[in-house]
Amino acid sequence: MTLDHVLVDNCAMALVHRPTQFDTIVTENTFGDILSDEAAILAGSMGMLPSASSADPSVSTSRCTGRRRTSPGRASQSDRGDPLVGDAPAVFAHMEKDADRIDQAVLRVLDAGHRTADIAAAGARPRGTREMGDLIVREVERQY
Repeated sequence: MTLDHVLVDNCAMALVHRPTQFDTIVTENTFGDILSDEAAILAGSMGMLPSASSADPSVSTSRCTGRRRTSPGRASQSDRGDPLVGDAPAVFAHMEKDADRIDQAVLRVLDAGHRTADIAAAGARPRGTREMGDLIVREVERQY
């Protein structure tokens, strides 16, 4: 793993041009918000991207948050949240084995063709929050 310092405008261009060159991008809040919005286009949904915040990198505590913005229009709609938040592995990053198990479970559910409404193909049956969550939990449990 290498550390490269990049100006944010160059990073934005590189992210679109060749996103696979990045594993992790560390930036301050404003640039991080802009770059993660851009990266959401590549991932297909903001709910798929992990994000973590730490006021002080030397502090062992941080806050992992979903990139999905609030949606007041969905407040009264049941089963419309996004269980595919890519932050679950980040929450367990200090427990590497668990983080990998969660990440692999999400990938297996997606590989099986299951999708929430925001990333479902036209004509495919989208899964609700509960169903996707249950599918992911079952995949995690199979690994123990």
